[in-house]
Amino acid sequence: MTHWFHRNPLKATAPVSFNYYGVATTPAATKICNDLRLSRARLLELFTDLSCTPEMMKNSTDTYFSLLKGFIVALDDSSQDSKLRYIQNFKWTDTLQGQVPSAQQDAVFELVSMGFNVALWYTKYASRLAGKEDITEDEAKDVHRSLKMAAGIFKHLKENHIPKLITPVEKGRDLEARLIDSYIIQCQAEAQEVTIARAIELKHNPSLIAALAYETANFYQKADQTLSSLDPAYILKWRKYLHLKCCFYMAYAYCYHGQTLLASDKCGEAIRSLQEAEKFFLKAEALCKEYGETKGPGTTAKPSGHLFFRKLGTLVKNTLEKCQRENGFIYFQKIPPEAPQLELKANYGLVEPIPFEFPAVHAHWTPESLAAFDLTKRPREDNAKPKPEEEVKPVKEPDIKPQKDTGCQIS
Repeated sequence: MTHWFHRNPLKATAPVSFNYYGVATTPAATKICNDLRLSRARLLELFTDLSCTPEMMKNSTDTYFSLLKGFIVALDDSSQDSKLRYIQNFKWTDTLQGQVPSAQQDAVFELVSMGFNVALWYTKYASRLAGKEDITEDEAKDVHRSLKMAAGIFKHLKENHIPKLITPVEKGRDLEARLIDSYIIQCQAEAQEVTIARAIELKHNPSLIAALAYETANFYQKADQTLSSLDPAYILKWRKYLHLKCCFYMAYAYCYHGQTLLASDKCGEAIRSLQEAEKFFLKAEALCKEYGETKGPGTTAKPSGHLFFRKLGTLVKNTLEKCQRENGFIYFQKIPPEAPQLELKANYGLVEPIPFEFPAVHAHWTPESLAAFDLTKRPREDNAKPKPEEEVKPVKEPDIKPQKDTGCQIS
């Protein structure tokens, strides 16, 4: 598959022991604490395990989140909080703003922060899979599904859980609406890239491919605009990626729109459309260079060297030359001074996030096990205030270098 995706780093977190000596008064309560510690550690390990599959990730997340929910929601299905919601302090770094963590004594903060990392894992899994040589059709479907899963998780966090945080989200941090929205839109756009690749390979109607490319370019533009009011120091590299992908798919849209016009004997308009495709491709090429030179969080790559990029340049050049030859021999049409207005709407292939829900509360949580947590025996903590200046060790992510792209496509 001929794709390359920008990825921001995973969030890092401080270890949590869940040791509540004196508070957990029965073996059942102690077992819940032990299971929480072990399942959290296991989930954090899987984020950087290259052998982890979506099935493994789902099993691990279901275990941890179902246990954690006992710290968040009342067991009687009421809207009340669990009495344990504020028992533990959690620290998480930000994907863009370095290793100084945010800390909140709130289990909901842990839920949304870990959930955010799970969504990021699905995007990274999709990126690794899309960079493989000889990707199969089933693997391409996994890429598509993983990106839609990630979008669904981000959407669920934004709509259902982040608003419940007691401490307001800091501006420009991961859980802020602008960043979450950009992640959602980017996931949709990247999933549509897989759809476009499939449509091209199966030689679908150029008008459908042009419409899908135009919709995808608009997604990237929207994601870029969503980030525009944030501090450039943190999001400049990310925005370069979104901008170059927007230009790239505008070039695709004008290229295939030109093919549609040529098939309708509108050769002069087709040439003008291809000229516009060439203009956007050259702009994307310049942005690729800028992306590679821009410092900041995220992937280090030279996208202009990837086959997915070079192939479009060849396609635009060859299609334009064909239109010019046809016009010189057959049509003799004038080339309009203005590029055609793209008013393309795709009726098929548009991506929506897969709806996501956290699992139900774990069966270990019963009225008896919850009652066994005696908060009156909690030790007094004079230094309970978090230290925001304390650093959390960064996540050592695998150094994934794109494999040599042979030009093989999904079959």
